[in-house]
Amino acid sequence: MSHFASAPALATALIVVQTGILVIGGLITYFSFKAYRRTGESSLRALTLGFGIITFGATIAGALDVILELNLVVGVLVDSVLTLIGFAIIMYSLYVE
Repeated sequence: MSHFASAPALATALIVVQTGILVIGGLITYFSFKAYRRTGESSLRALTLGFGIITFGATIAGALDVILELNLVVGVLVDSVLTLIGFAIIMYSLYVE
């Protein structure tokens, strides 16, 4: 018996984790957007954008791998690039006054 999970089990696990990221990331994005609408602070608008990009990147990376059956490295690269952009925007949101 192999120590590694089967491909269908890994695909299912990936879908579950990606769904969790979409839900939680979506909620963080939603609540930060609500805070922006309430206060009008541009830093909260940037924070919303940063979390939205990170959430989108994680979700699209999972879709590229599972739905479109692209190479896993392509999905990880897309996720990493969007995470980098999202973190840069979040850093900016915390820096700007």
